[in-house]
Amino acid sequence: MKTLDYYMSLPYHMEIIPDIEEGGFTAKFPDLPGCLTCSETIESLMENAQDAKKAWLTVALEDGIEIAEPGGEKTLSDYSGQFKLRMPKSLHRSLAVHAKKEGISMNQYCNYLLAMNDATHTAKKTIP
Repeated sequence: MKTLDYYMSLPYHMEIIPDIEEGGFTAKFPDLPGCLTCSETIESLMENAQDAKKAWLTVALEDGIEIAEPGGEKTLSDYSGQFKLRMPKSLHRSLAVHAKKEGISMNQYCNYLLAMNDATHTAKKTIP
């Protein structure tokens, strides 16, 4: 049987989300559903996060809740940076025209659009 010390030693991914409206920060562990904490400073957030993780794991062990181990997420080295994308010819033309107007390659333009959309999508998910 795996112990609290075993789970505490695992490298769980922690996300830190700044609270833009009220200040401070929130930390959450995506592999441990509902495990999160808040603090006014990053320094105290780190300590609070470890306390929250320990409390979450303790309750899960006591209640017989299945605990996911980290590692389900791929690392950056697992990605090549390339993928094939099929699109309508009209969209292809539109992207090429806009890229030319900006004076950049279509690849650069598409990277820009994807990055902007991804940043917007991420902000909507992290800001309530």
